[in-house]
Amino acid sequence: MKLSVRKIKDIEVIDVEGKIVLGDGDVEIKQAVDTLLKKGSTKVLLNLAKVPYLDSAGLGEIIRCFTALRRCDGSFKLLAPNQRIIDLLNITKLLNVFDCYDNETAAIKSFS
Repeated sequence: MKLSVRKIKDIEVIDVEGKIVLGDGDVEIKQAVDTLLKKGSTKVLLNLAKVPYLDSAGLGEIIRCFTALRRCDGSFKLLAPNQRIIDLLNITKLLNVFDCYDNETAAIKSFS
């Protein structure tokens, strides 16, 4: 799993490539979000365009990140989840909790 962070205006975009599963990806996402929070960043967009699979540990970490940002009056949104991830969010009744976007432009505008 590869992870990189880039900034667009005041929004931190975390680009993830690979599976987010227990022991591979979940810890890296936690560390990235915790680092951003320590720097004072409160707007995070998690780019899932290149994530083929997400297990329960990965989902749990995404929920933790969402909650951590909310506690700081921040926002955590998802970009380009595939159908498998959308189905997982739907089954777990989390699809209505997360703001999901198909394209980056719309996602960035949603933070305004």
